[in-house]
Amino acid sequence: MRAEVAIVGAGFTGLSAALRLAGGGASVIVLDTHAPGFGASGRNGGQIIPGIKIDPDGIDRVYGEATTDFAGKTADTTLALIEAHDIDCDAHRDGWIQGSVKKAHLAQIERRAEQWRKRGANVALLSREEVRARTGSAIFEGGWFDGRAGRLHPLNYATGLAEAARTAGADIRVGAAATQLARQGRDWRIDLANGASVTAGQGIVATNGYSGPLFPELRASLVPAGSFQVATAPLPEVLLSRILPGRSVVSDTRRVGNYFRIGPENRLMMGARGTFTDTPADTAFARVTGDLHATFPETRDLPIAYRWTGRVAMTADHLPHVHQPLPGLVMAAGYNGRGVALSSALGTAIGAHLLDAARPLPFRFTDIRPLPVHALHPVYATLAIWYYRLRDALES
Repeated sequence: MRAEVAIVGAGFTGLSAALRLAGGGASVIVLDTHAPGFGASGRNGGQIIPGIKIDPDGIDRVYGEATTDFAGKTADTTLALIEAHDIDCDAHRDGWIQGSVKKAHLAQIERRAEQWRKRGANVALLSREEVRARTGSAIFEGGWFDGRAGRLHPLNYATGLAEAARTAGADIRVGAAATQLARQGRDWRIDLANGASVTAGQGIVATNGYSGPLFPELRASLVPAGSFQVATAPLPEVLLSRILPGRSVVSDTRRVGNYFRIGPENRLMMGARGTFTDTPADTAFARVTGDLHATFPETRDLPIAYRWTGRVAMTADHLPHVHQPLPGLVMAAGYNGRGVALSSALGTAIGAHLLDAARPLPFRFTDIRPLPVHALHPVYATLAIWYYRLRDALES
């Protein structure tokens, strides 16, 4: 098999890149062991939140104003993709509330909101009373609202991106596990577990939290973290009128916090970080359920109808990374929990860049830096989580 561009990974990054490339006339093949959206792209909280983990002034200092502008528009890009390709994924722009259960975090929230406001974003500070009324929870001391954000059904979105890419001409292969990546003259050759191979002039590695032995240095630069989710039975009308009446998505400012929203069938969904192993842990789900009940005590009698987990990729500096380890090979990873909007927009930007090199990428290429003793990452990442939880607990 031959294509102009071969993409390894059928998550949001790979699929949005394939859609942009195929729409621009390039021949594209997408390879994945599983169906589109199998990983964290299909198993996240469905929150379309703009930005990255540092605030706008910090993005300006690290990358420049063009990157800040890109980061601020990632939700716009995602929702525009959905509208342009008529993707049925329950997408709505009802905004994001970042609430704080800590008075010590309120000054940080005020700075963050003001920095985005100065850049023209639709944001507003929320008082203690306002954030409690908008969330339906009495745990918050204040917060801010970002009207750029929204929500979607992540697996339906991934499936819709794949269908749109196929319609544009992309070839998406399921059951195509890439086992080796090597130069073949000026091209890239990707060998598959089924014995087939793909040759392409350019390659994109978009495996993120599921990066494996195909490129060991990339895997060693990331900490795959479990994102654990639970969903209740459908809320009765009396609770639905009080909990998130405006249907905004919510997360909190703690270092190890929670995020929640009203999901399909009016179920209350909550997620949080869990273990760093491949085996889902009952204790992690129990912790999320306990947090759900602490946030909304009136839901204690509602059964937990669903629970699931996906693997997101964290980086040492909490920033997304784009790599070009060799000419013609681009890698993107490390969305640090902001992957729905960021990966969609970055995949689109990578596709546009490969079509026309004059179109710059929003993040400069960086060297791949493997973490020391990466095999022990479940140990030191767990210790880091305990440390962050302790710091959260000590703040008022």
